Amino acid sequence: MSNSIQEFNDYRQKMNDKLLADNNKIVKRIFNLDTNAYAPGALDVKTKELLGLVASAVLRCDDCVKYHLETSHKNGITKEEMMEAMGIATLVGGTIVIPHLRRAYEFWEELEENAVL
Repeated sequence: MSNSIQEFNDYRQKMNDKLLADNNKIVKRIFNLDTNAYAPGALDVKTKELLGLVASAVLRCDDCVKYHLETSHKNGITKEEMMEAMGIATLVGGTIVIPHLRRAYEFWEELEENAVL
């Protein structure tokens, strides 16, 4: 796994563990709601991940974009599907999303490189 992917995942896990260990009922419920929202339902997981990716890009949350990119990649979303979703995000969010599009593309390349290794 590439260093930036591993660093992102390690930091995310470390901080999530700390947040959940703090035993705040609201935070725990939000985390649980987030987890359950992306479970299979009327929409399949791939569609939900792409929706999360688009929303995250429009909201310009790079951590969220990385999370949804990695989860999308693990769920078999193709580069073409990801780029179509990011195109919609850029259309909806406007040109201010372009720097996030660049970073998303770069992170996706790392995900693809690691899949080959």
